[in-house]
Amino acid sequence: MAMDQAGQTDSGTAGVVARPPLLFLAAFLIGFVLDRLLHLPFPGPGLVSWIIGGSLMLIGFALFAAGIRNFMRAETPVPTNEPTRVLVTTGIHGWTRNPIYLGMFLIYGGIGVAAQNIWILVLTLPLAILIRYGVVAREEAYLERRFGDRYRDYRQRVRRWL
Repeated sequence: MAMDQAGQTDSGTAGVVARPPLLFLAAFLIGFVLDRLLHLPFPGPGLVSWIIGGSLMLIGFALFAAGIRNFMRAETPVPTNEPTRVLVTTGIHGWTRNPIYLGMFLIYGGIGVAAQNIWILVLTLPLAILIRYGVVAREEAYLERRFGDRYRDYRQRVRRWL
């Protein structure tokens, strides 16, 4: 096993079930296909949906971008299939341990609302369960192996989502 700059041993990668952007993309595609096959009416006028959906997307993009920027500044890879070099705990990561995924969920939900697609919104729950247990739980176990007490301390100080 290789050593990183902080002298920690590299224990590989998190071993997530799939790359998170692909999981969100799959949920979108399934949602759009289901809407074409069995369209369900969406409550409320289109303009309200666009305003709410657009707001969710903007907030989500801001969280997503802040998380990516933090990783880039720390010079640690964002993709889950690459080893983490540094435990990022400052900036947006001082408020939430998963700003990138939180941002992705807000963008996903915002698109569902703006598109007035009930199926995308219904698929949020199975997607959240898949992300939580197939991605986040594996990442958390990996970070605990990789960074030990530093990660455990961080996990106690900062909430997973909000």
